[in-house]
Amino acid sequence: MATTTKLQPRALVRASGGPRYAVALAVDALGTGLLRPFLLLYGVTVLRLSASATGIGMTAGVVVGLVCMPAVGRWLDRGARSTVVAASMLVRVVGVALLLVAPAGHVWLFATAALFLGIGNQAWPAAHAALVATVAHGRERDAALAGGRALRNAGLGAGALLATACLAGGTTALQALAAVTGLAYLAAAALARSVHLHTHPAANAAKDRADGPAPRMRVLLAANVVYVFCLNVPEIALPLVLLTQLHASSVWSAAIFVANTVLVVTLQVPVTVLLSRFSRRAVLALAGVVLAASYLGFLVATSLGHGWGAPAVAMVSVVCTIGEIIYAGSATALVTALAPAHVLGRALARFQLSTGFGLAVSPAVITALASHGSAALWGSLAAATLLSASAVATEKDQGTRLSGYFRRARAGS
Repeated sequence: MATTTKLQPRALVRASGGPRYAVALAVDALGTGLLRPFLLLYGVTVLRLSASATGIGMTAGVVVGLVCMPAVGRWLDRGARSTVVAASMLVRVVGVALLLVAPAGHVWLFATAALFLGIGNQAWPAAHAALVATVAHGRERDAALAGGRALRNAGLGAGALLATACLAGGTTALQALAAVTGLAYLAAAALARSVHLHTHPAANAAKDRADGPAPRMRVLLAANVVYVFCLNVPEIALPLVLLTQLHASSVWSAAIFVANTVLVVTLQVPVTVLLSRFSRRAVLALAGVVLAASYLGFLVATSLGHGWGAPAVAMVSVVCTIGEIIYAGSATALVTALAPAHVLGRALARFQLSTGFGLAVSPAVITALASHGSAALWGSLAAATLLSASAVATEKDQGTRLSGYFRRARAGS
């Protein structure tokens, strides 16, 4: 049975990379919150592109950005840590600069800007997780990863609120927000680079060779594609259901999104620490059960119709957010625990590929299922998530089996 981690803020900051790195994360998240929720609006209002062209450009940027992940994984496995994090921030500075110089109607320049932003957004999670895994170990690492997610969500929320307050300024305000975002990315990259953290891959490889090759994690990666749909439930599925099926006010969608952000910020670390007494795989399976239960709860809530439906959906969304918190606190932590140090970067890159793919396809899947009614949407999501949770729970850790085999072989030799 795993040891429960105690919640000590100073130790948590040190395990997360130190004070300067924590400031870099906060500045980066604040800058991202200023622009990312309004990138579509920037393309439509500032660059005068059509909504469809803007959406296609943004989607292409995210999908093509995933292509960089194998290279990021190899770079991390050569020992780079803070350099890769800083690079993921600097490449987004290029994207913001392209947005600022793009003339009206130039869809290809917008798509290129979205590509650079997508590369940075895809590379950052793996680079950050590798950095934290180098600084912290065991359950302290899990808490540090959870703390980084809570800090990032707080920065994203603060940036989005600030940007919303500035939107009355029209196109000039959007351009100013983009410029501030670029400066924030630049400052965050400088802070992250100043940490000067790297590892020695040759030593890691020699240490890990006795424990056998890295686990393939195919079941875990496939399950993660389904799990990650929960991240788009508050932003896509619930607003769609509330507006088109329940004909509720958009205030409900906004309230659910704010509540989701607040719960993640306040509960991510405590819940992760609380569940550290259980194995990471068991906790990840539990996350799937909680998420599936919330999806079935949404099915019941939407059947209540106009009047009671919207409040019921809001109540069930709390359960969904708890499932999201459990998932986020265990999934990356499980990958870092399974992967030997000399292939940690490639393992995290593969995990981010599955995450990015799930995030890319989930809007289309959710909208397609919703067009066939609530039963199709929530029933399908619940069934797929329960199947994924079952697969995660029953999968054997290849690394554990091989380690036991090598230990027995050495004992018998």
